[in-house]
Parts: sequence; C-alpha cells; structure tokens
Amino acid sequence: MQKKLTLVGAGPGDPELISLKGVRALQQADVVLYDALVHPDLLEYVSPRAHQVFVGKRAGHHYLAQEEINRLIVQYATQYGHVVRLKGGDPFVFGRGHEELTYAREHGLEVSVVPGISSATSLAALQEVPLTCRGVNESFWVLTGTTKAGTLSEDVALAARSSATVIVLMGVNKLTEIAAQFSTRGKGDLPVMIIQNGSLPDERVILGTVDTIVSIAQTEGIGSPAILVFGQVVALHPKFTLEYALSYAQPA
Repeated sequence: MQKKLTLVGAGPGDPELISLKGVRALQQADVVLYDALVHPDLLEYVSPRAHQVFVGKRAGHHYLAQEEINRLIVQYATQYGHVVRLKGGDPFVFGRGHEELTYAREHGLEVSVVPGISSATSLAALQEVPLTCRGVNESFWVLTGTTKAGTLSEDVALAARSSATVIVLMGVNKLTEIAAQFSTRGKGDLPVMIIQNGSLPDERVILGTVDTIVSIAQTEGIGSPAILVFGQVVALHPKFTLEYALSYAQPA
C-alpha cells in the first residue's frame, strides 16, 4: 500500500471552480480531510468506499489544531493509503499547505499538490474588476490582514504607500486599522471593494472609498469570509458611476 498525500485546492467557493485534476484526486482518494470553506457538493466526487473527515479550519475558527491535522494525515495515510487534503482556495496561499506537505514528507509519505483558484485573484475578476489595468497600476499585492500573533501585518503599511492594487485576505476584523493605513497617506478617496462569500449564491459585494468603507461595512453587517480590495481599478466595477470610473481609470 502506497502512503500518499495530495493537497488539493478547492477554489474560492463555487464548486465548479475546482480543477479537473482536483476532481480526479477526490475520486481516487481513500480518505479526504476537508475544511469548513469547502463546498459540500465537492464531496460528491469522493468514492463511497472512502472516508470523509471534517477538520474545520477557517480563519480564526479551528475545529482541530494544525498539529492534529498533520498527525491525522500521516495516521490515515498509514492506515488506508491515499489521503487528499481538500483546502479552500489554493493550498499555498495562506493555506498552510507547505507545513502539511513538509510534515507528511518527513514521515515517509509521497506528496503532490493540485493548485486551486485563489480568492485573492478570482473574486475581483468575477466582479469584472481587473487587478491590473494598463495606465492605472503595474502590480498587485496579496496580504493577510492578521498575523499569527493577531496583530495587523506591517506589510499593509508598505502596500498602502504603493500605487498597486491591494488585496487583503482575513482582514475584515481589521478593516478600521487597514483603512487608516491608506487614509493617513492621503488616500481617503481611493476606491475599495469588499466581497463576502465570493462566487457563492449568497455572495455580497459592497463598494466605497477608504473614507467610507468602514461605515458601509458596519451598516451592511459584512463579516467573514471576505476579501478586501483597495485600488483605483475598483472604480471599474459596473456599479460605480461612469464619471467616477473614468476619473480613476483612463488607459494609456
């Protein structure tokens, strides 16, 4: 029996956004360990003979500690063979996928990775908002809003100084602090978009500026899971007025 771990990215939410290779891995798995943000429809690809184990990880809410998940991967692989670790988004974008891969390899498992579509790059596209636009910006940053210690990442201040589009994951609870980093740099009118439950039927999108987004988010009751997008490209969202969009995004 071959002891094997396959890390599979489930995508941003919509079950149709998983890759064909990811589906094939689920079909071939002996055990599937899946997170809270994984769409339940994806488990229909799992063989009836396979074991499905909920491990419940999402930002700030852990059903099992990471160390226990690592141990379960090795335990199930030793007992049954092929373990698929199904993780929301992409396993290597704030997904701790490398930790799981390293632990499994150190314990003698064959390992492989099936990348997933990250919410960081896909959810804005579903809103018809480009992360880069000629003549507007030349790069984008993807940040976590909260560090391991629970504090605001110092990289937010660095990103706020740039002209890049800034995508913040796990940042809703730090929205006031994050917005302040942009405001203190004279960017109060910079467009902002928040996408909650992106790509799902209950998706919610709010639009505003650095100076207004905190109030709007509080009024609308926006919570996790959500991504924050700061940047001039947000003005290209179809719901922004034409005049506002044109004032921010004139291609060169």
